[in-house]
Amino acid sequence: MPNAPLNALLPDALVMAGVVVAWLNDTFTGPSGRRTTYFIALLTTVIAGIWFAVNAFDPHVHYYFTRMYVVDAFASAMKSVVTLGYAVSIVYSRKYLEDRDMFRGEFFLLGMFSLLGQIVMISGNNFLTLYLGLELMSLSLYAVIALRRNATQSNEAAMKYYVLGALASGFLLYGISMLYGATGSLDLGDVFKAVASGHINDIVLLFGVVFIVAGVAFKMGAVPFHMWVPDVYQGAPTAMTLLTGGGPKVAAFAWAVRFLVMGLLPLAVDWQEMLIILAALSMIVGNITGIVQRNVKRMLAYSAISNMGFVLLGLLAGIVDNKATGAASAYSSAMFYSIVYLITTLGAFGIIMLLARRDFEAETLDDLKGLNQRSPVFAFVMMLMMFSLAGIPPTVGFYAKLAVLEATMNAGLTWLAVLAVITSLFGAFYYLRIVKLMYFDTPQDTAPIESHACNRALLTLNGVAVLVLGIVPGPLMSLCLQAVSHTLPL
Repeated sequence: MPNAPLNALLPDALVMAGVVVAWLNDTFTGPSGRRTTYFIALLTTVIAGIWFAVNAFDPHVHYYFTRMYVVDAFASAMKSVVTLGYAVSIVYSRKYLEDRDMFRGEFFLLGMFSLLGQIVMISGNNFLTLYLGLELMSLSLYAVIALRRNATQSNEAAMKYYVLGALASGFLLYGISMLYGATGSLDLGDVFKAVASGHINDIVLLFGVVFIVAGVAFKMGAVPFHMWVPDVYQGAPTAMTLLTGGGPKVAAFAWAVRFLVMGLLPLAVDWQEMLIILAALSMIVGNITGIVQRNVKRMLAYSAISNMGFVLLGLLAGIVDNKATGAASAYSSAMFYSIVYLITTLGAFGIIMLLARRDFEAETLDDLKGLNQRSPVFAFVMMLMMFSLAGIPPTVGFYAKLAVLEATMNAGLTWLAVLAVITSLFGAFYYLRIVKLMYFDTPQDTAPIESHACNRALLTLNGVAVLVLGIVPGPLMSLCLQAVSHTLPL
């Protein structure tokens, strides 16, 4: 679209400008300007997130930079989610970072660079753009995890993430090179047309798809490419864990949609079979292994693995018998699920950081004992998060799981839907165990819970959102359906 309006790019440019301004401020003011850097990052991302949300109602598709970058309803909606998710993350992390002398510009700058990578991943319309966005996000996360240089556990987590991430990037690049060799293009639209023509060597295409699916599965943390997730979640400081396990998961889903749906939809029969295996293994391993965990962050890591299995269910249910009649419904259910997962993850990690103090990490299940006696409000918020992750009504997690299961059933994969329900019952055990500890056990720690007023208000709103969206899920689901419908290459 040669005459695409530049105003559709303004929120993206705002995030980039925010990075530059925050960087300059941190460089010239030093430690005295850290609060200013924090407020620049917060204000920029809040404004950009709202701007993205407004653009999500625009049904037009705009291409920029010789079609390497696309702005459509799907991209704007997902960018709004990750951008506002980053803003909430740094608000939750503020006191945690201050107590550990990590309230530094590096944290906010690396986080914003990671956010910028997520934005490029979501709007990429070319294999190279998608890869560059991935690397910008990943390299920033490697660095932010290792930010606490005197902590051996953090450095070990960053090294594991880096080594395995480099391996996954190699898989992805190899798959891209094979697809480029077969189709002669890196543009998603051109690849889609070339594959749909039926004149391409099927073996070369299949090999390319296998390696790309492996790269996608790694970034989403799906089994058997999940090895890094528990170690990184546990080893990284909790604020860094939230940056890694929040927005990047949503961006990875959008990234998978760009690769598999926008570029390789004619090969859906092939990559759906791979996703069936990945989804089944993720739900089994994530939910069963999570039961034996005593570390809360490690438990939430296995929870993330199982939840990514549910997201994959929506992705693999779009094409049935080479017909795309239910594609928009299936993909929108996966989009809805990924957004809901981010909201609940933010709330859960927000509570965990709230319970931590200087020289004390609230990481074990025992640290949650008797939380209701210390703070009924925070205990109730945490209970809502656990109910949502378990899929218990009236929280939004119930509707999210129901929508994905309905799409799976419509695709004729009844056995996979049954497996998802059974494994969710195992997962419900360790979610409800946390509720039991908070409400029925005696607290081991009676220290008062200190928090900023902004944290308390935001956590309360987080809990309200999980409850209200569960009771009235229609508007958000309709927005997801509308965004996907305007974007599908059908």
